[in-house]
Amino acid sequence: MPPNLEQLGRVLLRGLRIGASTISILELLRSDWTGGISAGVAWLVFLQVERRLSPEPTDTQR
Repeated sequence: MPPNLEQLGRVLLRGLRIGASTISILELLRSDWTGGISAGVAWLVFLQVERRLSPEPTDTQR
């Protein structure tokens, strides 16, 4: 996969993870248990996918 596309995918996945956690917290504060728990499960799924991706390539050349 091209490096730019892979980096864009990582940024989008990170955005989805942050959005899901924010929605989960807001829904639980509003006492909407179904929405809060669903967004929490989505956050866990995004977190697992992000962890399973290969680590970001590091540029060790100086």
